[in-house]
Amino acid sequence: MRIGLAYNQKPDPSSSSEEPPSTSDVFAEWDDPATIDAVAQALGLFGEVVRLEAAASFPDRLARTHPDIVFNMAEGLRGVNRESHVPAICEFLDVPYTGSDPLTLALALHKGRTKEILAHHRVPTAPFAQVAHPRELPGVQLPFPVFVKPVAEGSGKGIYINNLCTTPGQLRDRVHFLLEEYRQPVLVETYLPGREFTVAVLGNGDAARCLPLVAFDFTTLPAGAPPIYGFEAKWIWDTAEHQLEIYECPANVPATLAREIERVALGAYHALGCRDWCRIDVRLDASDVPNVVELNPLPGVLPDPRLNSCFPKAARAAGYAYDELIQEVVRVAWLRIAGETLATPARAGVAA
Repeated sequence: MRIGLAYNQKPDPSSSSEEPPSTSDVFAEWDDPATIDAVAQALGLFGEVVRLEAAASFPDRLARTHPDIVFNMAEGLRGVNRESHVPAICEFLDVPYTGSDPLTLALALHKGRTKEILAHHRVPTAPFAQVAHPRELPGVQLPFPVFVKPVAEGSGKGIYINNLCTTPGQLRDRVHFLLEEYRQPVLVETYLPGREFTVAVLGNGDAARCLPLVAFDFTTLPAGAPPIYGFEAKWIWDTAEHQLEIYECPANVPATLAREIERVALGAYHALGCRDWCRIDVRLDASDVPNVVELNPLPGVLPDPRLNSCFPKAARAAGYAYDELIQEVVRVAWLRIAGETLATPARAGVAA
């Protein structure tokens, strides 16, 4: 078997002659070489691995190599449909791939569209409004506090602790900043004050299952920080050298609450048409009702346990080693595509 690996690699700042981007989080969604190498190594179980960086050369390289399946972890670069580009090209060239289709990826990245679909399917999600221009702010009729974020970003981009707004002045300032900085509408939603969880889902249809829940312990954040799992907690305060002990997996919650969180997460998974795998963020409201915050159909898979990547953390709690998690995603996808179990070859290799 020949398996393609579609990815976006973070640029090396020391080797770039270009001016730094205006936002420090511009490449937060992309993967570093260690993650790409680890995924490639895991995929080597199945046969030859062809690395397909999701750059301008991707369509041509995909057409020439035409792998049996593509493991898609490419986030894309530009536009609100960027996560759809790789799977759309795969479909155009009739190359099977892992994960959700272009429509689901586009909808899930756009937090406003996601919440509209969730509401239609009666999956609990916080009341919200979408602001494309400052003049629309007076029409936002949500009680304070509210939380604001760019409508189409991931990996904590644009989600900072001062996005929690308790006054009209704070809301106005943050919306102005986010509109200017990210050049896209801003989502304003009712703040959910309860505990937060993330749910890793594997499988399709009735076979989709939740891995052990990951809970967030916000008491481990720096003193005075609000209970927000955003850019600071993901990329600044939590490092391999100084690990933020924020994660609890399996989550210590009553069985009835765990089942309700899983039910809501699976409801969101099916409502958005997710395939193979997805990580779903859930937060409790003031009445401890689980609400879906967002879906991540291209979940991060950092291999180093010290870096607290949530999907691998949940997988480890379920008994999967890192390589086994990546391989299980391929097996789940192959069963969906081919209707049969993927055999493991006797020999495997990794191509550059």
